[in-house]
Amino acid sequence: MSLFEMKFQPGVDKQDTAVGATDRWIDSDNVRWRYSLPEKVGGWSSLLTDTIVGVARKQHAFVDNDGNKYVAIGTDKFLLIYFEGTLYDITPWRSDNAGAQTEFTSSTLATDSTTAKTCTITTTSNHSLEVGDIIVLDSVTLPALTGLSATDFEDKKFQVLSVPTSVTFTIDSLNQASSVVSTGGSMKVQPYATVGPAAQTYGYGFGVGNFGGTISGVQTDELDGALLADTAGTGGVGTSVALDSATGFTTSNGTILVDNELISYTGVSTNDLTTITRGAYGTATAGTSNGQAHSDAATVYDATNYTQWGNAVNASDVTLEPGLWSLSNWGEVLVATIANGKTYTWNSGVSGSARFTTRASNLTTSYQTYIDGDYGNPTATRMTLVSPTTRHLIHCGTETTIGTASTQDDMFIRFSDQEAINTFAPTADNSAGTQRLQDGTKIMGAIKGKENILIWTDNALYSMKFVGAPFTFGFEQVGTNCGLLGQNAVVEIDGVAYWMGNNGFFSFDGTVNTLSCSVEDYVYSDFDTTKGQQVAAGINNLFTEVIWYYPSQGATYNDKYVVYNYGEKTQLPTGVWYTGTNTNSIRTTWIDSIVYPKPYATQFNSTATGTVPSIIGETGLGQTVFFQQETGTDQVNPNGSTTALTSSLQSFDFAIQTDKGMGEYFVAMRRFIPDFKTLTGKVKVVIGIKDYPSDSSTDSTLSPFNVLPSSTKFDTRARGRYANLQIENENAGEDWRYGTFQVDVQADGRR
Repeated sequence: MSLFEMKFQPGVDKQDTAVGATDRWIDSDNVRWRYSLPEKVGGWSSLLTDTIVGVARKQHAFVDNDGNKYVAIGTDKFLLIYFEGTLYDITPWRSDNAGAQTEFTSSTLATDSTTAKTCTITTTSNHSLEVGDIIVLDSVTLPALTGLSATDFEDKKFQVLSVPTSVTFTIDSLNQASSVVSTGGSMKVQPYATVGPAAQTYGYGFGVGNFGGTISGVQTDELDGALLADTAGTGGVGTSVALDSATGFTTSNGTILVDNELISYTGVSTNDLTTITRGAYGTATAGTSNGQAHSDAATVYDATNYTQWGNAVNASDVTLEPGLWSLSNWGEVLVATIANGKTYTWNSGVSGSARFTTRASNLTTSYQTYIDGDYGNPTATRMTLVSPTTRHLIHCGTETTIGTASTQDDMFIRFSDQEAINTFAPTADNSAGTQRLQDGTKIMGAIKGKENILIWTDNALYSMKFVGAPFTFGFEQVGTNCGLLGQNAVVEIDGVAYWMGNNGFFSFDGTVNTLSCSVEDYVYSDFDTTKGQQVAAGINNLFTEVIWYYPSQGATYNDKYVVYNYGEKTQLPTGVWYTGTNTNSIRTTWIDSIVYPKPYATQFNSTATGTVPSIIGETGLGQTVFFQQETGTDQVNPNGSTTALTSSLQSFDFAIQTDKGMGEYFVAMRRFIPDFKTLTGKVKVVIGIKDYPSDSSTDSTLSPFNVLPSSTKFDTRARGRYANLQIENENAGEDWRYGTFQVDVQADGRR
C-alpha cells in the first residue's frame, strides 16, 4: 500500500465525462474556490422582519447628498425604498402623459356573496384594469346593510381579481359581508402604475397578445368616439369604427382588439375601419350578440396577426416579458422606468420623513418627466440609464414620436439635453439627440462602462461615447453575434463587462472576448433561454465572482446559478467556473458591496405570501426575502430562525495508472486521511465507487465518514475500478475549506 495524494484543480468541469475530467471537480453546490481551494460559501441573513410582496426584478443602491444610504427595489407590482431597516412604498400612480393621476371617482360597490369576500366595483368610465393590477380605495362610503365598515376599504390596497366588463372589476374585501347588496355607496379608485407579469412566458396565443404581452410589429391607436354595447359602430350607429389615426393598421380583412372585445373589419377609409363585425370570435357581451361598451380614446390594438382568436399564435411572434425596471440616479434623484412604459423620479433630498410619504412621479418638483409641449420623456421605453459624467438621460428602445406609444421602436435611442432630465427635442442650442441601431431586432440592455455606455441588442454590442458638439455621442459597433440574453444578464467590474448571451458567455475590455467555459454545455442545455429576461447577474467582488441566476427547463422562476471566478482565471485556461442548484441560494436580484459593506440579494418563493405592501385579499403574488450576503455560515430568516446552509462537492472518477493503462485494475483503498484547511462542526465525506464509467456511483463500505476537526484517519474498505470523492455538509453551524485528498491505495486485480 502507498499513500496516494491528489490535488484537484479549481472549479467544475462539466464539458468532459466523469472519467475524462482529470484532476477536476465535476459537480458543486454552494461551494466556491479561493486560492485554488474549495470552500463552503458564506451565509446570509434577512435584513427585515417583513417580506416583500411579489418578485423583485431590480435593485439599485445609492447615497444622497447627506450621506444617507438607500436601496430602490423594483418588483413586478411595486417600487420600494429600503432605508435603515424599513421598506417604504413609493410606487407611482397610474397617470396620463401630462402627469395627471388616473382616478375613478363616484365608483360604487356591490357585495357578491355572504359566503365569500368578493366585491364588485363599478366605475363611471372604462377603467382599463387587468387581473393582478393593484388599486387603492379612498373617500369610501358603503351602501347600507352590507355589514362591512368603510374602514375595511379606506386607504387600503387591493388586487384586481377579475374584470367582468370594461367598467367593473372584483376584489376581495377585508371581511365577509352579512348580506348581498346589488350596488351603492361611493368611493375613489386609484390604480397603481402597471409593471408587468411575474414571470416571462413564450409561445402563447389566446390571452397573451396586446393585453398582457407583445406581438411583433403590433400597431395601436385610440378610438375617436365611444362605442356602445351594440352591434353597430361608432356611437351605436353605422357600420364603421373611427380611430384617431388608422395609419399602420391592416388595410383589408383585419381585426382589432378594444378592451376585451374583438372587432373584425373588411377595409379602411381614411381613419375609419369599415364593414365591421362586433364581438368577433366569441368576445361579445355575455349572453348577447352585441359588442361591449368602450369609452372615447380607449386603446385599439391591431390583432390581425392572430391566426384565429382562440388559437395559439406562432411561438416566434409572441413574447410576454416579465415586469422589469430600470433604476439609476440623477444626482440624489432616483430615475425609475417601467419596461415599455413611463419614466418616474423620486427625490431623496426632500427633507425629513416627507420623502417616504412622497411617491415616485412624473411630476416630481424640478425633475418632471411628464410631457408638456416640447418637453418631457418618452412614454414607452425598454430601459433608461444616466450617463455618469455628462448627465444625459438615455432612453433605449423608445418612441420615435414622444408621447405616442405606438411609435415605440425597439432599436431607437433618445438622449436628453445635458443636465436637462426632461428636454429631448434636439435643437441648435442643446445636446439632445437620437440614434437608431441596426444590428439586431431589439435593444436588450445597457450599462455604464469605464469611459462609455455599452448597449446590447439581441445580436450585437455597441459603444456609445461622448464626442461633444455637434453629434454629442458617437456610436460604434464593437461586436456581433454576441447579443445579450436579458436586461439584467450583464455586469461590469474594474472596466470589464461580463454577460450571458444567447450562445455563450462573453466579456468586453475594449475587445469582445468569448469566455471559455467548462460548464457551458451543461448550462445551456439546462437553461430555458425563452426566459432570458429573468436572468439576474451580480458581482461579488469580495470573492472575485460573477454570478448568473437563471431558470432551468420547466421552471417558472430562477432555480439554478453559474459562477465565473475572474480572480482565479489564471489557474486554468478555461477560467474557474462552478454551478449550483440549492433552492435557498437562488436569487432574483443582486447588488455588490459598494454602497453597503456586504452584497444585498433577493430570494423569491412563489407559494408564500409577502407582508409589504399590505394587500387585502392578496393571492398568488408570492414572497421576496431581502438578504445580506456573506454573513455567518447559515441562512437567518425574517423571523430570526436559522436554516442550515447545505453544500456539496464531487470529484472526477479516478483510477490507478499502471503500465497497462488507466482503469485496467481495480482500486483497493484501505484508509483516507482528511485534510481540511478549516473545519467547523462536521462534514460528511463519501468515497464513491463504480466498475465502469457508465455505472452509477455507489457509496463504499463504511461510507459516509463524519469528519470532525479532531479526525485523523478513516478506514475505507473501498474497492472498484473507479473512485470519486464527495464532500457534503447538512447541519447549521458547519463550515469547511478543503485541502488535499490523501488515501492508501493500490491496484487490486482485474476482476
